[in-house]
Amino acid sequence: MPQNIDLFDSYYMAGMVQSIVPQMTFFRDRYFPTGAADIFAADKVLVEYQDGDRRLAPFVVPRAGDIPIARGGYEVHEFETPSILPSRMLTLDDLQRRGFGEALFSGSTQAERARALHLRDLSDLDRRITRREEWMAVQTMINNGCTMTAYIDNATVGKTYDVFFYDTSGSNPAIYTAGDQWDDTNGDFWGDIEAMCGSLADRGLAAADLILGSTAANFVLSDETIAKKLDNRRMEFGQIAPKITTPGVSWLGRLNFSGFELDIFSVRETYVDTAGTTQKFFPAKSAMVTAPNCGHMMYAQISQIEPDEQFHTFAMKRVPKFVVDRDKDTRKLRLGSRPLAAPLQKSPWIYAADVVL
Repeated sequence: MPQNIDLFDSYYMAGMVQSIVPQMTFFRDRYFPTGAADIFAADKVLVEYQDGDRRLAPFVVPRAGDIPIARGGYEVHEFETPSILPSRMLTLDDLQRRGFGEALFSGSTQAERARALHLRDLSDLDRRITRREEWMAVQTMINNGCTMTAYIDNATVGKTYDVFFYDTSGSNPAIYTAGDQWDDTNGDFWGDIEAMCGSLADRGLAAADLILGSTAANFVLSDETIAKKLDNRRMEFGQIAPKITTPGVSWLGRLNFSGFELDIFSVRETYVDTAGTTQKFFPAKSAMVTAPNCGHMMYAQISQIEPDEQFHTFAMKRVPKFVVDRDKDTRKLRLGSRPLAAPLQKSPWIYAADVVL
């Protein structure tokens, strides 16, 4: 006898969500990967990070024995992550309409349409959460932390979560200020990037990527000084060969800044905020130097009541829930997540705003 499968059971839906082809993102995937240890069976996540260590081992005179070395200090913080809980209703009206991409006379039953909408809605809600994770990754890198506003409904603010990875009573160590804008007469593109790389290297951190907003990227592509350096046959400064790597992001090439070889990326990707306004993920006139895998995306657990009227806890990236309102003949599909983007070491990125006019 074939076993009946409940498509709307949370555990079965969890498997369906995991089988969804993930949406490609730049910041989250390149700089904030998730490992097995980053999914917590707890309501809070544990963030550990430390300074880069460049101290030397000491010389020891004969027969003096060894010299104990203290372990490097590190910080441990516990953060409560806000919930991301988008949902979508399914009504009788939805089942009576022809579905997107469905043939006009396909003969689909309401049950078949319900299943098709169910799968489509899961994918759409997953993409919306992914865009929020990408936003969180970018904000964490730009601000060395992130401010997240949790809502009670579409218009009512409930609580604000401030998560920063430096002592906010002082200055942000991950900020660089250019002396002059690069397209100004006295601008020093090469000098500023070398200084940003040096700031990371002095703390034992890697410098491998240069991220540029769309306007800053246009400067690099059009600046005559950069073109002359690349055209020099006796000195190798890199290459410019733009190609799209992920939606909204292009790899421009690789440049050498006094030995720091950086992959250059131009970010044009946008999103629509809660006010319905189109915004850029990364500011058009800004620049950042960092390295891949400098952080990680962590997830706290989600607890919810299941059809057996008992609380069930899920330690997963995505947690689905299906709710039926028999009185109103509606179904609601919800997809939850509790992510937090965090660095692996203190300030493994350095950000410069408004580097071009």
